[in-house]
Amino acid sequence: MHTTKAGKAVSFAIPVNRWDEQEASGKSEAELLLYRSNLLGADLTVTNFGGGNTSAKVMETDPLTGEQVEVLWVKGSGGDIGSMGLDGFSTLYQEKLLALESHYAGEEDDDKMVGFLPHCTFNLNSRAASIDTPLHSLLPYKHIDHVHPDAIIALAASSGGEAATKELWGEDIGWLPWKRPGFTLGVQIRDFARANPKAKGAMLAGHGIICWADTAKDCYDQSVRLIAEAADFLNAKQAAEGAFGGPKVEVKEDRKAIAADLMPRLRGLMTGARRKVGHFSDDDATLEFVCGSDFERLAALGTSCPDHFLRTKIAPLTLDADRLTDDAYLAQSIADYREMYGAYYERCKRDNSPAVRDANPVVVLVPGVGRITFAKDKSTARIAGEFYLNAINVMRGAEAVGDYIALDEQEAFDIEYWLLEEAKLQRMPAPKEMVGKVALVTGGAGGIGAATARQLLSQGACVMLADLNADSVEEVSDGFAKSFGKDVVRFVACDVTDESQVANAIEACAVEFGGLDIVVANAGIASSAPVEETTLALWDKNFDVLSQGYFLTAKHSWPLLKAMAEQGGTSVVFIGSKNAVAAAKNASAYASAKAAANHLGRCLALEGADDGIRVNIVNPDAVIKGSRIWDGDWRQERAGAHGINAGEELEEHYRNRSMLKRSVLPEDIAEAVFWLASDASAKSTGNMINVDGGNAQAFTR
Repeated sequence: MHTTKAGKAVSFAIPVNRWDEQEASGKSEAELLLYRSNLLGADLTVTNFGGGNTSAKVMETDPLTGEQVEVLWVKGSGGDIGSMGLDGFSTLYQEKLLALESHYAGEEDDDKMVGFLPHCTFNLNSRAASIDTPLHSLLPYKHIDHVHPDAIIALAASSGGEAATKELWGEDIGWLPWKRPGFTLGVQIRDFARANPKAKGAMLAGHGIICWADTAKDCYDQSVRLIAEAADFLNAKQAAEGAFGGPKVEVKEDRKAIAADLMPRLRGLMTGARRKVGHFSDDDATLEFVCGSDFERLAALGTSCPDHFLRTKIAPLTLDADRLTDDAYLAQSIADYREMYGAYYERCKRDNSPAVRDANPVVVLVPGVGRITFAKDKSTARIAGEFYLNAINVMRGAEAVGDYIALDEQEAFDIEYWLLEEAKLQRMPAPKEMVGKVALVTGGAGGIGAATARQLLSQGACVMLADLNADSVEEVSDGFAKSFGKDVVRFVACDVTDESQVANAIEACAVEFGGLDIVVANAGIASSAPVEETTLALWDKNFDVLSQGYFLTAKHSWPLLKAMAEQGGTSVVFIGSKNAVAAAKNASAYASAKAAANHLGRCLALEGADDGIRVNIVNPDAVIKGSRIWDGDWRQERAGAHGINAGEELEEHYRNRSMLKRSVLPEDIAEAVFWLASDASAKSTGNMINVDGGNAQAFTR
């Protein structure tokens, strides 16, 4: 296996001050808060996705009394400061928030205090207040930022962090020991600020930094400056021989191919209520970590910041890169992890803890290869990976000034199984039917292919679009990304008659999403000619695309589909044709190739049953609107075969020919495909469904 030496040394990025006085000019206090928040949140050197919170205390007119009152604007629960609007802030009466302390008797009241926050809501704002609200309300300062940049958390999670904080900022920035977010932490920060009136902020051990100022700009400037100074300090401290004890393992050049082979096999072992979607990363920071001499020691410690931990679990699963082809080893590794997680739950659970959750690993680390994350959907898997990348950066910086300190196990459990967190999970809507499923659609840029992809995406599936026309499939993919999000759709240019291109498309499914659950073989052509005018080249072309193309798609999908045998099975849907079961004049090559594909589907239904692979067929007829096939010669040829014009008369001909006198649209085919791909048809295989408006000749028998 080809290898290179372990990767590039990684430094902390230095944030840039992006405040624009011209853009900020004329904004209200609330708008300046939003501007500042968006600037901070859009910079991943400042805070991670969904992390951090910002606030401002603003004088507002009370809608009840008409009097001026002080209102706390603070990022609401579950928001992302980088992308939210004004509606992402909670607004609360500051006077009422301060009065809440009369209900507080000590740390045991933290959860109780959260229940009082809705009673402080200003102007009927429906945005729920965050548990971090007391960190902002109890401090007397007008503008407050609390962010979680890697360089700051590296100091906060190091045995040398307090000394480094003193060296960097003297009395300007204090140091507070670890405390879970909540009212008690807010009281501690407030008391620190009272005792240190010249301080501009405080480091929160294991957590991040909180700082304050009198204006929105000063607060933003200070946050960016502190992060930049921490990053510069750590970059200067990093050992000359390299982070993580220096390189021990070599980076594998074929790591993407290794991941493509490994991810479906791991995914198939992760049993549970729903399937997982995977995400692979081989960025320089991850490779530096997994190839380092201290990798095993540090990985076993887990993460430090609560934001990181909630998305990555108590610890990652680490694999031996020399045993990745050993299925028994992988199965045992997943089983051992689940046992470890169960033991952790039993050690740490409280009398009122929620039931144990999914015990599968979220993060899988492979020396020489990179970082793989699995979660309920693609976005969650990607974000979990990004959070673990943050954790890697934290470990690198923490070790540069001392020893890395992870979150205490019991504290970690109490955060993961926090009753408030459980209540939030219970409020989440039920996932759509296809969440966790991965689909490949060939001919994905055409009418039927695009309609099928849209239907699958609308129900939560991830979709890989494959099409011969690279420009068209990219355009369709871009459109879906705007509608459904960039995470859930990918595309690949693929000629289904070229075995290497088909194999590459399947590999892309594996490395982009972790596997494959649904295959829709749809790529097609159409031709019409009397038999004496049908050349061997035309005959071969039809069979190459419509028969061989389906065969190659199924052949190379098969290992990924088999990997999910223990997860409730998988589904293959062939897009056939009415002409596959009913003879068609002047279309012998096309109809014969379609018939061959249909019979291949039935053969594969027999072959796949033992592994839970269902294979079914949808036979459309005359799907004219939205179809690329009907935009070409096929339209003229079929019109000529029927002795009619190729315009509306042709569409009317096919509509009237049907028993139901109804046109068949791409969306109609997509509905049939969706049913066959879904669990609703879990007991159906080897079937053909005609979606042709009714054609007695095509009745199957």
